[in-house]
Amino acid sequence: MTVTTIKPDSAAQTADAVRWALSEGTPLDVAGSGSKRGLGRPIQAAHTLDLSGLSGVVAYEAEELVLTAKAGTPMAEILPMLAERRQQLAFEPQDLGPLFGQPEGQGTLGGVVASGLAGPRRISAGSARDHTLGIAGVNGRGDLYKGGGKVVKNVTGYDVPKLMAGSFGTLTALTELTVKVLPAPEDVRTLLLAGREDRQAVAALTAALQSPYDVSGAAHLPAAVAARSDVRAVAAVGGAVTLVRVEGFGPSVTARVAALTEELGADAVLDQDESRAVWREVRDVAYFGPAPSPASAGEGRGGGDDSRHISRHVWKISVQPSEGPRVAESIRWALDAELYFDWGGGLIWAAVAPTPDAASAIRGSLGTAGHATLVRAPEDVRTTTEVFHPLPDTVMALSRRVKESFDPCGILNPGRMHAGV
Repeated sequence: MTVTTIKPDSAAQTADAVRWALSEGTPLDVAGSGSKRGLGRPIQAAHTLDLSGLSGVVAYEAEELVLTAKAGTPMAEILPMLAERRQQLAFEPQDLGPLFGQPEGQGTLGGVVASGLAGPRRISAGSARDHTLGIAGVNGRGDLYKGGGKVVKNVTGYDVPKLMAGSFGTLTALTELTVKVLPAPEDVRTLLLAGREDRQAVAALTAALQSPYDVSGAAHLPAAVAARSDVRAVAAVGGAVTLVRVEGFGPSVTARVAALTEELGADAVLDQDESRAVWREVRDVAYFGPAPSPASAGEGRGGGDDSRHISRHVWKISVQPSEGPRVAESIRWALDAELYFDWGGGLIWAAVAPTPDAASAIRGSLGTAGHATLVRAPEDVRTTTEVFHPLPDTVMALSRRVKESFDPCGILNPGRMHAGV
């Protein structure tokens, strides 16, 4: 199929493109930079609606902790701008480009919100949905509209901005977004616990998260994964590594780290540079992509057999933290898999050797508590496999009604998440 690209540079042109597609009865592959094109079911569309031309910061009110920018604005522009004012997107947006073999820093603000993905700080700060205040865009009827506002109290009726977060462009071609920003921490330290088995590690992470010490990151890297870290102090352990992050003002961080070190029996504490480097790896699933390059934190051992884990399919598995070790053990027993834990054991990233029964084995291990998303796999696999976890009939019926209300003719990213939706 020959694919043509439509690249508007204004909201009005975006609406014209959608109206044209609607009149022709032809679907559109809605995309920004394309850094997450490999996530989701493949879309059969002869035309791509490229929103990367809608770029630029509309308003940055640092004192009010609010940022408004066009949907195609690169994160590589937004994040340094926030850092200059010592602010951040607290939900820690992921950069999954390298996981799909693309350069880092290619994502856009619209892609971050549309995918709804969040990093390790989700356990304390919430998800992208929780930080999205307002949107503007074009629905599948060709209507330009706005939802939400610059403060939470402006939201009345249906909270459309939060509905757009995680919709993967199936409901609206986003043209502009308003997001909440928060002060960046002055200091960050990470406690390192060496040699814990999965159950011991998750128990330690649970204790840390239930403590009064305001933990903002809780992850566990089994030995094979820890060995791939580019942070020397992590890779040099030579075994499993459990990580607990503490952030905030310097004296507070020092006091909380000291208390947690005593309570958890930590073996080491990573400094600020090492902490930022290792949590970036955890956030971006760097252990299952190309071997990381040496970082300022010190040269680690890197990737080992790089081709082995790059060729694997990558799954994101959400479970109750207490169930994480059991689910991981079940997956390892059924499949050739490497994995690690984030969110205190509630999120498992798994790199699985390709097999026809991988999806059923992974989802079967969950029982009724949890869901699994296929994040990286070849197009033919994503065509024949339920990429996003199958929905109960009642939820699927609701999803179809929502899709029909925004996009009755199925013009925008049809089937990206579920067949027929």
